[in-house]
Amino acid sequence: MRSRLHALYPALSALPEVQQDRLFAAANLLQLPAGAAIFSENQPCGGFPLILEGSIKVIKQASNGRELLLYRVGPGDSCIISSSCLLGKTAYNARGVTETELTLCVLPVVEFHRLLIEQAAFRDFVFHLFTERIGELMQLVEEVAFARLDQRLAKCLLAHPVDVLHLTHQQLADELGSVREIVSRLLKGFAGQGLVSLGREQITLLDRAGLRALVTM
Repeated sequence: MRSRLHALYPALSALPEVQQDRLFAAANLLQLPAGAAIFSENQPCGGFPLILEGSIKVIKQASNGRELLLYRVGPGDSCIISSSCLLGKTAYNARGVTETELTLCVLPVVEFHRLLIEQAAFRDFVFHLFTERIGELMQLVEEVAFARLDQRLAKCLLAHPVDVLHLTHQQLADELGSVREIVSRLLKGFAGQGLVSLGREQITLLDRAGLRALVTM
């Protein structure tokens, strides 16, 4: 575990050996299946997560039940909501769900604060990741506020490295903070333009260049 964490989070390897020994002795290694809840709204933060394998979706739910994907956390990434809860000593204001099978190491709250105070390398690492994630959230706000939904949908489809996506229209709607009926109508429009083909819980990308052109319109 130590060598894997060093590779993904180089700031940890800069810590003194004694500090590393204490950190790894205190850390909890967790393995969770896809679809498991990592944290929920109003729940206190139990530690600082370091992802070894898999990914987490961080989701905000409105009072009407609609959801918006805020960001994903993968190996080498940081969860800004966990960081802000630990720094501000507040509860979570969103929820995290495993997107795939997940292996993560959780630094206890006491150890996180100790490292933050005593080790400049760890402090710089936390705030650097914090800054990066804030930038991503600002981009999300800009897209939600100013980009058309069809452009956001095209961008969402293009974000997948494969052409055959095993996704439901509801899953896409949740990711975009929209409703299934609107996403289904847009997908049918894409299919009519020859950009995608639609099947049962499956979307096949036929024209990536056309989708990219739509994003930049």
